Amino acid sequence: MGWLPAAPSPRPSCPMRCALASALARQPMRPGPRQLLRGQGAGPALARGACDWLPPASAEPALLPRAKLGPRPLPSLCLLLSAQPVPSEGPGSGRALSTGAAEQRGCRRQWLAQSSPGWAMKVEFAPLNIPLARRLQTVAVLQWVLYFVLLGQMSIAITVMLIIHNYWFLYIPYLTWLYFDWHTPEQGGRRSSWIKNWTLWKHFKDYFPIHLIKTQDLDPSHNYIFGFHPHGILAAGAFGNFSTNYSDFKELFPGFTSYLHVLPLWFWCPVFREYMMSIGLVSVSKKSVSYVVSKEGGGNISVIVLGGAKESLDAHPGKFTLFIRQRKGFVKIALTHGASLVPVFSFGENELFKQVDNPEGSWIRTVQDKLQKIMGFALPLFHARGVFQYNFGLMPYRKAIHTVVGRPIPVRQILHPTEEQIEELHQTYMEELTKLFEEHKGKYGIPEHETLVLK
Repeated sequence: MGWLPAAPSPRPSCPMRCALASALARQPMRPGPRQLLRGQGAGPALARGACDWLPPASAEPALLPRAKLGPRPLPSLCLLLSAQPVPSEGPGSGRALSTGAAEQRGCRRQWLAQSSPGWAMKVEFAPLNIPLARRLQTVAVLQWVLYFVLLGQMSIAITVMLIIHNYWFLYIPYLTWLYFDWHTPEQGGRRSSWIKNWTLWKHFKDYFPIHLIKTQDLDPSHNYIFGFHPHGILAAGAFGNFSTNYSDFKELFPGFTSYLHVLPLWFWCPVFREYMMSIGLVSVSKKSVSYVVSKEGGGNISVIVLGGAKESLDAHPGKFTLFIRQRKGFVKIALTHGASLVPVFSFGENELFKQVDNPEGSWIRTVQDKLQKIMGFALPLFHARGVFQYNFGLMPYRKAIHTVVGRPIPVRQILHPTEEQIEELHQTYMEELTKLFEEHKGKYGIPEHETLVLK
């Protein structure tokens, strides 16, 4: 009577294969292929749908010496079984454990994640059924991040390419006009109501969302200097509240025009400078601030992020470190022009991004400090979430920002203030800033024991 091969049976489930591998690890000797295929020695059957098998603690070390000389380790065997049609007969074979392909794939992914953490990383993807409004908010913030991170460099690169390829009819007229327009960022800029009214900025504000809170009315017949704290990574609260027309600024402070001051080097970038001025940004130079607060009849507000680039290196979630003790230039300008000082604290600003740990004295911080002194701006190594997933990227987290405008400090005009007068007003400003933080921190989830660290 001739021998005939048995007809192949349905493919066994993933829990059965994992049970087989577990049993093999507990045996002093490996079973032969026939024993394995018949399910002998596979151990107790698993419950239906079980997919949480973990290799025994002693299994992997026992297999390591054999991996170089003999067959593959058991993990590879388990994956090999998942690709071969294996009969599901015999005791412990798990015939009743039939599961769908999705469960089998899920079991393999789970085992790989647990046994090889370097190969697999859990990624939480954004669901597909996100409302359109939230998608538009993400797009608005994405362009804002890219605008700060890439647009300046891209504008310089494009200009250089035009010069290299001798497109003189494009770059010569623009560079000629740039020569005569060079000082515009120090003379109030050139804002565009059309661009400031883009619906894009409404979605930007709603992404976090951003809120502006007033504690006291201001006199429109005076000029003011708002000291904005903290800088954070990209100063999203300052931009959203004082550079777009979708914040509550006009309703809370009628009769005022705000000017957000940024580093002068941003206005050295061709074309990019035009976009920056169109949304109300101006230079933070002494000449620029003096131009704004010297307006006859009042009604102007200079918004200065006083901590600057150096403070961004300490922008860690849960930290409240401000670089203010050596920042006295704004006080001298306020005294010279009689502009009142107003402390502003933006709660939630430091929560938008995470930053690579860089304590003072570390090699990372040393390099960052040196680059900041050379280039004039800092390079914080920040990260948050992505566009389509929530684990890693340059998109800020959706954390609410509450920008609280404090009480104004009246300033009497002194054309030539002394060092003592500057120091006295500076000390008063720091006291008012600390009071503002202490009065409002409880409203925005900051523990009572947290205090400002002024450097």
